[in-house]
Amino acid sequence: MSDRYSPPLLRHKKFEQPSVFTPENLLREARRQKSLAQGSVPPVCVLDPDGDILRYLLANRQAQLNPSWACYHTELYDFYQEGLEFGLVGRAVGASFAVLVAEELFASGCQLLISVTSAGQILPLRKPPYFVLIERALRDEGTSYHYLPSSDYASIDQTLLKTLEGAFAQLAVRVDQGASWTTDAPFRETPTAIEYCRAERILAVEMEAAALYAFAQARQKPVICFAHITNQMGRIEGDFEKGVADGSQGSLQIIIKAARQWFIKRR
Repeated sequence: MSDRYSPPLLRHKKFEQPSVFTPENLLREARRQKSLAQGSVPPVCVLDPDGDILRYLLANRQAQLNPSWACYHTELYDFYQEGLEFGLVGRAVGASFAVLVAEELFASGCQLLISVTSAGQILPLRKPPYFVLIERALRDEGTSYHYLPSSDYASIDQTLLKTLEGAFAQLAVRVDQGASWTTDAPFRETPTAIEYCRAERILAVEMEAAALYAFAQARQKPVICFAHITNQMGRIEGDFEKGVADGSQGSLQIIIKAARQWFIKRR
C-alpha cells in the first residue's frame, strides 16, 4: 500500500458545502408521520450516554417525556433543576449517534448542549470516580472528519471555556480539566494506544467528545463535554463504580453550574 494512500473517510470532503440531507427536513417528516405538533426543546439540553441521570430523574419523578420531540431514534425528557429548564436524551452512545442527536437538538431550538459521558482512566489523577471538563479530544473516531479537516484534536470553544473558569470550585464534586481520547472502538484500547495517550497527557478515554466539538466548531454551536471517569477499563476487580446514585447527583451539580454560568455570561 502506498504511503500516500488516504482512506475514503478523508476523501471527497468539501467542508464549505452544505449537506443535502438536513436535520430540519428529517424532523419535518418525522412530525408528519408521527402526527406531532411543532414544538421546541428546552434552551439547555443534556446528552446522557449511560442513561444514569435519566434513570435517577425518572425514579424521583422529576422528568417528563417531551411531547413534540420528533427524533426517530431517541426520546427527550424535560426536567427542572434550581429554576432552570433542561432537556435530556439518554443512551446516545458513540460519536455518530451523539452528533446525530446534537444536530436535531439545535435544529429544534437548543441553545446550549452539555454532554456527561462515562470514561476510562488514562492518567491516574486519583481513584475513580471523578469528573473532567474536556478541553480537547483526540480524534480517533470517524464523525469529526465529516465536519472539520484533519487534525489531531478537536477543542472546546475557547470563549466558552473561559466562561466556565472557576465555575466548579465550590462544588462538592471535583472537576479537573484536560484532554480525552475519543475512540469508536472501546474494545481496541491497546497498550500501544494507551501509552501514546499517556505521553500526550490525556486523562481519559470516551466515545463522543471529539465529534461533538468538531460539530460545535463547524456549526458554531456551544457544546460542553464532561468525562465522568468511572473505571480503569475493567482491569481491576470492583471497577465501574460511579458513586452515589450512579454519579447522577454529581453530574446534575455540574450540569446546573455550567448552564447557570453560561446564562450569566450571555447577559
